[in-house]
Formats: sequence, structure tokens, C-alpha cells
Amino acid sequence: MKKLLIMLAFASFSLATTAQTTTDEVPVKEHSVATNGFWNNWFVQGAFNWNAWYAGNMYEHGHNLKPSPFKRFRSQPGLAISVGKWFTPGMGIRLKWQGLWGKQIRAYTSEATDPARDPQSKVHSKFNRYWILNGQAMLNLSQMICGYNPERFFSVVPFLGGGIGRSTTFDYYAMDISMGVMGLFRINKTFAAHVEVGWNRLECDIDGGYGFAGNRGWDSHTNNVYAELGLTVGLGKKDWDRVPDVDALNALHRSEIDALNSQILDLTNDRDRLKKLLAEKPKEVIKTVDESTKEFVNHPIHVFFNLAKTNVANPKDLVNVEGLAKYAKTTNSKLLVKGYADSATGTPEINRRLSIARANTLKEELVKMGVPAENITTEDFGGVLYDTPIGNDKLSPLEYNRRASVQVLPTE
Repeated sequence: MKKLLIMLAFASFSLATTAQTTTDEVPVKEHSVATNGFWNNWFVQGAFNWNAWYAGNMYEHGHNLKPSPFKRFRSQPGLAISVGKWFTPGMGIRLKWQGLWGKQIRAYTSEATDPARDPQSKVHSKFNRYWILNGQAMLNLSQMICGYNPERFFSVVPFLGGGIGRSTTFDYYAMDISMGVMGLFRINKTFAAHVEVGWNRLECDIDGGYGFAGNRGWDSHTNNVYAELGLTVGLGKKDWDRVPDVDALNALHRSEIDALNSQILDLTNDRDRLKKLLAEKPKEVIKTVDESTKEFVNHPIHVFFNLAKTNVANPKDLVNVEGLAKYAKTTNSKLLVKGYADSATGTPEINRRLSIARANTLKEELVKMGVPAENITTEDFGGVLYDTPIGNDKLSPLEYNRRASVQVLPTE
């Protein structure tokens, strides 16, 4: 018996000092991510748009032409193709080509025109084939303000840039600036739909070179406004790795080390107590394992677990379990294992799964100790709220409820 107790104490001590592997997730910073390689986070876009043109010439201004973007003399469908890259979840650039069909707007100004007629009848417009090529900087405000979330369904992306345009009808080039806002709707990891509204402000050469020496601002240039619907396709790696929170990680490691040191101290004290007890009573007749175990087989033996965990928190809890397992093997007894969780934390479904897993953990330990699996019955009780037994002042009620217990079933 003396050798057995010493072996149990040293085995528990060895288990506690073995390196532990934690399954907790690594804490990360909400607004920080690791930089990806150059060929990652690229995207291409294709879209259809509806354009409205407001000429920067004398024929547009002063004739009370209706400003509606849906008037036939102003509007025309178009196409757009873009390629770009995100350097961070919130900042990126793209090169955008758009164009194909446009309008040159003029108005008849002959004095012979009947002023009583509808002013819109004096509008004259014709096709103007064109293209615009812009480089644009983009900001994903949703990712920047709300934190990086690869599963976010909707993102708001304003953009600003500039470039060059060309009228292939009139063979003129024009410089321009552009701005607008895009809404991204995530479909899956690769595809997203996008809706975009924008404004291109161009030199008057884009629609024939008829300048207007009037007011500055909107009137002095040709303006193109558009609404666009299209598809965005991601290329290469599309997500970002979060940056570990070093301070939180260090604090977690310190707490784990403190917990291990506390377990080691408890086991060391238990070992010293057993050695002292054996030394003080060397001649006392010690009961056999079977006889001493019979004194507690009628009472459940508990092992405890940490919050949301399914591995036994303290290996020394298994010492009494091993004694019961030896008795069960010798007598071929049937065992009942019960699993519990505390009802104060977690949902009922989570607590039910925890109680099942904890009962199975204790069953697996008993099987390792030699008890046949067919002799073990498990029950799960989900989340419970039992008071701590009288005389047990080491555990709070919540800690006491995170347990599994084993006891010998009475023979029929």
C-alpha cells in the first residue's frame, strides 16, 4: 500500500509538470492585420452603367434645357471595366475604363425659332463615341471604422481620382477628375455585386471642343454623371491574417503558468503529507486497496472542469477515481458516470454538449484504467445550479457545478 500511494503521488506530480497545449484562440487586435504579398487581394470589375451628359458649351447654358438625367438628349448606356488591388482591408487603388456611347448636346438658337414652342424641341444632340481612363484611390469605410470582418455583407467605398478621356468621334483628348461612392455586397469569398454612382468632370474637348466662357464651376466644364451595376471578382488570396495582441497573449501565458504552478504546489503538498503520514505510522496495519475503497464506493467521486472546458482541470482529482476503478475491475461492478455544466453561463444547448463531453471524458479515463467500456453508463444533466455541499469551502457553486461524477451502481 505504501508503494502504491507513493507511485500515485509521483504520477500526479509528473502529469502536472508536463507541458500543456492550450486550445484557446490566440487574442488578436480588432483593427490590425498582417500585410499580404503583392499578388494577393487583387480584383477585377465589369459593369453596365447609365450616363447623363451636361455639356460645358454655350448651347447647353441659357436655353432652359431640362436637367433630368433620363432625358433622351442627355442619357446613354455604357460599359465599365476595372482592375485594382487592396493594400489593406480599408485602402486600395483601381484603374477604371468606361465609355463607348455618349452624347454631344447643342441647342438651336435661330431667331426664327418660334419662342412659344416647347424649349425642349430646340434640343439637338448626337452620338459621341468616347472613353475615359481614371486612376482612383479607394477607402473601405466599413472595414476602417467597424474593424476588419471578412464576412461583412455590405461595405461603403468612396473613391477619388483623375485621368484622361478621348472622344473618338471628334478625335479630341481631355483631362478629367472623378469621384463617387461604391457599395459592395458580398456574395461569397470570391464574388461581390457592386452598385456605384459617380461624377466625371472633363475638359470640353470630350464632346467636341465647344467651350463656354461663362461662370466657373459646373458650367465651365463638361460633366458626366452615371449610375452603375456590376460584378467584382477577387483574385489571389482575398482575406487578411489578424495581428496577434501581444499584451493579451503575454497575460494569457502568465495566467496559465500561474495555474500550473498552483497545481504543482498542491500536488507537492499532497505528496509530502502522504510521505509524512506513512513515516509516522510505519507499523499500522493498512487495509488493502479493495477494503479501503469499499468505504467510499457508495458515494460519488467528482472531478472538476474549468469554464467551457472538457479536460479535467486538476489531475489529482483522478487519484480517487483510480482507486474506484481498481475496485470495479476486481468486483466487475457496473459504474454510472454523470456530466454537468453550470447553468449560469452558456446557452442550454452549449451546456448540454458540455455535460455530455465531460461525462465522456471521465468514461475514457476509466477505460484507460482498465474498466470495460460496457460496464460504464453515462448520463448528462446539462446546466444545473446546485449549492456547494456543506463543508466544501474551496469551490463556489458555479465551480462545483462544472463537474463529472462516478459511482458504483448497486447490484440487483
